[in-house]
Amino acid sequence: MVKVLMKGNEALAEAAVRAGCRYFFGYPITPQNEIPHYLAKRLPEVGGVFVQAESEIAAINMVYGAAGSGARVMTSSSGPGISLKQEGISYIAGAELPCVIVNMQRGGPGLGGIQPAQSDYFQAVKGGGHGDYRLLVLAPATIQEMVDLMGKAFDLADEYRNPVMILGDGILGQMMEAVELPSEDLSLKIPSKPWATTGAKGRTPNIINSLYLDPLELEKHNLHLRNKYEQMRQESMGETYKTEDAELVLVGYGSAARVAKAVVDQGRARGLKVGLFRPITLFPFPKDDLQKACRQANDVITVEMSLGQLIEDVRYNLEFKVPVHYCGRVGGMIPTTRDILAKIEVLANLQGEGEKV
Repeated sequence: MVKVLMKGNEALAEAAVRAGCRYFFGYPITPQNEIPHYLAKRLPEVGGVFVQAESEIAAINMVYGAAGSGARVMTSSSGPGISLKQEGISYIAGAELPCVIVNMQRGGPGLGGIQPAQSDYFQAVKGGGHGDYRLLVLAPATIQEMVDLMGKAFDLADEYRNPVMILGDGILGQMMEAVELPSEDLSLKIPSKPWATTGAKGRTPNIINSLYLDPLELEKHNLHLRNKYEQMRQESMGETYKTEDAELVLVGYGSAARVAKAVVDQGRARGLKVGLFRPITLFPFPKDDLQKACRQANDVITVEMSLGQLIEDVRYNLEFKVPVHYCGRVGGMIPTTRDILAKIEVLANLQGEGEKV
């Protein structure tokens, strides 16, 4: 394959087309605007449909309709826009419809700013909207990984009949890297969807709904969803870097993990046994891989662009057996290698004593 230099948002959009996505509904917001801008031109070239909806609320309900017809469909936004989509996302999860949702995170809360952040972690992995539902959440750290995970996102959405979120940030969306794009024929692998509302001539009509007025039926449906979410745990993915003998393990995802990886190299050059664990799936969280990466660790540090959201899942999945500490910046600021190394030095001086966020 030939590598092409592309901006992250545009590479992700092209990967969606090559994964068989033929419908996009969205509304502009920085820092993801290149996705709808690119798809507005690209989708008509392959017989697809692009609609800039009148609002984020309208866009997510258009996604519901297209997903119900069996099409591969996606939307994208950033923090405030994803917040507006939450009711529709809950409906889509309740109706068991496959779709892909992209969140290029920006600083918050409220309108916040347009700089990159990771403060939508809770929103993504804990459900976000109302009801007991879950999204599969994928967290790329490079533009190539955004491209590679896009096809997987659509496949997982179809396999589990569930929304899948790609959780990026403004850095990944706006930076440029060389990428290898998948071939054009992935759309041929789209599975059949006998549950879709494609017309009922010759068969019993399909009904897609998230309303259950009988509480016993609603409970049964919720238990069915819970079992499905448990099955999703087999899809967990994580990456380790120099954790074989690591006495201190950094944990970060997305752009923050890129900084943490540089710290591992700098720390090793100073004689420190530092490693990195990077969760690729945030839900399901790769618990077994995390525990294996931290098996020799005296301390763990989460590196994140939020006020300690990732740290909660790291502590929980390590079963509180290892002290977990926080190192992060917020509001569009990015942790630097100097910030993280300073935190490591503090821990070294404390000789591994637990320190709270």
